Amino acid sequence: MKERYNPADNPSQPFPHDRETEDERLLGMEAIGKDSWRVFRIMGEFVEGFDTLHSIGTAVSIFGSARTKPEDPMYQKCSETARVLGEAGFSIITGGGPGKMEAANRGAQAAGATSVGCNIELPFEQGGNPFLDVSIDFRYFFVRKTMFMKYACGSVIFPGGFGTMDELFETLTLVQTHKVHPFPIVLVGTDYWGGLIDWIRDTMARDGKIAETDIDLMFVTDEPQEVLRHLLENLPESSRPRR
Repeated sequence: MKERYNPADNPSQPFPHDRETEDERLLGMEAIGKDSWRVFRIMGEFVEGFDTLHSIGTAVSIFGSARTKPEDPMYQKCSETARVLGEAGFSIITGGGPGKMEAANRGAQAAGATSVGCNIELPFEQGGNPFLDVSIDFRYFFVRKTMFMKYACGSVIFPGGFGTMDELFETLTLVQTHKVHPFPIVLVGTDYWGGLIDWIRDTMARDGKIAETDIDLMFVTDEPQEVLRHLLENLPESSRPRR
């Protein structure tokens, strides 16, 4: 059996690329003429996701680096945050992999909350972490990202790389354009996110690329209890967990 690749084992190395993914096939030139048939596979992924996740209750999506090791203090904070949210009645949704995804799922299980992983097909072997109550494997990133938004009432973003930034800015775009509302977004790690927030304020907002009020779509903190407080204060009564 092929050993699964854990990016936390070699955080400074690029991911190996030993097989083609469905996203590559969809976006590649060779897909021309075959796209109409691929729609049925995409539709099947949506159906499976909808059928599996519709009953998980009030949930929060937690994002962060797959490269974070368990001894990292931010791994522990992520696990603690998920535990605090789980004890308040939230289910926890992650990407299902290692690093901070594993930390969040671990915290969810420690709280007795439903722990969900939406894993993704990658060019290397990446299995679900061992702290999942509900696990789904997706071939397409855009289908998977729909599940993160559709079945969550807010997002908590821990330090991460390009994938984490992708989730952050896609969520911000949906909230800013009122495609989803309300949908609180919490960034955990003031030191990590401070430079980005400053750049957004001093460059994007100053140059008129966004409104000054758009910066307030993000709440930055270091404290798990503050994450919970912000979520509860910014969700309507109907979207709060029942516990």
